[in-house]
Amino acid sequence: MTDEPTQLTRATYERLQAELEDLTTRGRVEIARAIEAARALGDLSENGDYHAAKDQQGKMEARVRLIEATLARAQLVDEEATASADTVVTGTVVTIRYEGDDDVERFLVGSIEERTEGVGVVSPGSPLGQALLGRGAGDSVEYEAPGGVLRVEIVAVGR
Repeated sequence: MTDEPTQLTRATYERLQAELEDLTTRGRVEIARAIEAARALGDLSENGDYHAAKDQQGKMEARVRLIEATLARAQLVDEEATASADTVVTGTVVTIRYEGDDDVERFLVGSIEERTEGVGVVSPGSPLGQALLGRGAGDSVEYEAPGGVLRVEIVAVGR
């Protein structure tokens, strides 16, 4: 995990705070109850309920640590500036077309926590994200992908 700031909208920041609160209160209590109930069943070495509850506890605690780290590094995005941006900035949705392809794809440039239905997410720190930042509709950019250099045209920039 990097120490770079994670840019989030206020709504996402508040959603993550609420999720963290829920996981560290209700979530931990429920997991503790499930582990205790499974222990009461006897031999832990062959107790599937116990192992499932412990696995669920580990996943939940990993999510808690991820949210805590994200919130600690969070920078709130100026949504008014993003909405009026005519170039790609963190928090904008960009529509691109790969060279040689007729189909277009839409991506939100930002944190995976900002994901919304029907729109992929590309990190501003990724090769594609870096190539897109500061560019506008009609621009073509290249970036280095594992399979070689790819060229995309920016079809539209919006929110």
